[in-house]
Formats: sequence, C-alpha cells, structure tokens
Amino acid sequence: MKRLALLGASGHGKVVADIALASGWDEVTFFDDAWPERSQNGPWPVVGHGAMLMATHHEFQGVIVSIGDCAVRWSKHLELQAAGACLVTVVHPAATVSSRASLGLGSVVMAGAVVNIDARTGQAVIINTGATIDHDCWLADGVHVCPGTHLSGNVRIGKCTMVGVGVAVKQGIVIGDCAVIGAGAVLVRPVNDGAVVAGNPARKLR
Repeated sequence: MKRLALLGASGHGKVVADIALASGWDEVTFFDDAWPERSQNGPWPVVGHGAMLMATHHEFQGVIVSIGDCAVRWSKHLELQAAGACLVTVVHPAATVSSRASLGLGSVVMAGAVVNIDARTGQAVIINTGATIDHDCWLADGVHVCPGTHLSGNVRIGKCTMVGVGVAVKQGIVIGDCAVIGAGAVLVRPVNDGAVVAGNPARKLR
C-alpha cells in the first residue's frame, strides 16, 4: 500500500490529498502543528503535529508539505529533507506536463495546469489549477503560481515568490526572490527581490 503523509491540514492540503488519491496513492494522512485542536481536514483525520511526522516519516512511502505560504512551505520542506523523509512530487492526472519538462521534489501540479517543454522548477513549487508554464521557464524553490496564471516563454521566477490568481507574464520577464504579484496583474517589466506589484501594467506598491 502506498501511503502519503501531508504536512499542512488546510484547504490547499485537501486539494493536494485529492490529487494524490487521483494519481495513484492509496492512503493520505495529515499532520499539522495545530493538532490536536485541528483533528480533521475534510474527510481525512489529522493524526499529529509536525514533530511527530519528523519521527515517523519512515512509515510512509512519500511525504509532501501541503502549505500554501511560500516561506513556510520551503522551511518545512528543508526540515523534512534534512530528516531524510522521502519527499515526492504529485501531479494531477488532468494536468499536462511535457516529458521534457522537469519538476523538483515536493512540488504539486494541479488539474488543468500545463507545463511545456524545457520548463523547470525547483523544489516545493505549486503550479495551481489551470496555470500555464510555457517553454524554457524557470521557477525557483518554493514558488507558488496561483490558479489561472499564464507565464509566457523564458520567464524566470525567484525563490519563494507568489504569483497571484490570473496573472499574465510577458515572455522573458525576470521576477526576483520573495516577491508578491497581485491578482490579475500584467507583467511587462522585471520585478525586483521582495517587491509587491499589481495592476495592468503592473506597478510596484512597496
């Protein structure tokens, strides 16, 4: 039996669990630092906190961090990696990922997403529902591309950056580390590290 442990019992976690079961995992088990106050996540029980997962990860055939926040997800991913957990990538069967694309460990690709040839991701990346990642894009560790976002070819996104719902990014644009791109933004210029931008065309808010 293939058993998957998920760290993070949230709405995002429910989606990851659903994808895992649809893609061939037999059983999913949640851990969350809010346990025991949080004892259920949708139809699945929460059985312990993160430290308990660190101690029992060897009982599972795979482990993934199911936390939406980029910085927290990346931090927890590194902790599990250091503990020797078997980190895995989960892809929805209704996603389209080129055989010539590359996905890093701990990443998740949701239903309707498209990842084209020579696109690459680092580890613990989320490519959310209906997002498209075109040819030769590079998404660094901990990136979250939100639902309905479209990256043209050769886009580069830095570590732990969040690209909001429905964003459009022109080809060749470089986005720095730890940036936040507001929902519906249209990016036609580079974005610096740590910047928060929004609008059409996107402008820096802070």
